[in-house]
Amino acid sequence: MGTPILQVQNVNKRFGGLKALDDVNLTVMENTVHAIIGPNGAGKSTLLNTFVGRLIPDTGTVTFDGQSLIGRKPHEINQLGVSRVFQTPEIFEDLTVAENVMIPAFAKRDGAFRLHGWESMSREAEIRDRALACLEDVNMADRRAMLAKNLSRGDKRRLEMAMCLVQEPKLLLLDEPTAGMSRADTNNTIDLLKQIVAAKSITLAVIEHDMHVVFSLADRISVLAQGHVIVEDAPQHIKGNPKVQEAYLGGAHL
Repeated sequence: MGTPILQVQNVNKRFGGLKALDDVNLTVMENTVHAIIGPNGAGKSTLLNTFVGRLIPDTGTVTFDGQSLIGRKPHEINQLGVSRVFQTPEIFEDLTVAENVMIPAFAKRDGAFRLHGWESMSREAEIRDRALACLEDVNMADRRAMLAKNLSRGDKRRLEMAMCLVQEPKLLLLDEPTAGMSRADTNNTIDLLKQIVAAKSITLAVIEHDMHVVFSLADRISVLAQGHVIVEDAPQHIKGNPKVQEAYLGGAHL
């Protein structure tokens, strides 16, 4: 199963009178797919935001690969090896598919998209090769010259995956990666994620409402309800767990 790559201990977060996270404890093991599920308002996105520096917990610790993430800026956490795929694809609509993937590669390596002179040309060629390799990984190399705005939603999601993969992350955070997709695109995304996990040493932490996706991918599942982890277990033990059934109002979502 590997060793812990992400550890969350006793994390609490309040927004005024609302306790969004209530003493959350969670461990994500290296080279696994860990799903975080729960009803609307359970605190899933709030928790994810504490992993990427968008929110600072009131109390508790978040540790990635042995280093504390508390107080680090989002770009610093990204440099450590954490990438995130958002619920709504965040891409550069007016650039080509290849250019979209090159930008985060330059940012990861140099902190800027353009350099000067011969060094710039050689580095750009290297980055372009890496970008095209990542597009091959997500089966989009044939669309590299297309403008991103002309892609389908499913292909925009694949593009965003490539933009993350080119940064060579150790941990990839996915916030509802199949939201708004057709069933065919959803199944293609499941296959893509399985392919990525099999081919690369990447750990996935997934927030997802679609239980078909969760049970197709996850090695481990944490269930949040009212900001608290009520159970963490293997997928085969989650469906029939009484606490999970209660959280989902009789299991209508499972």
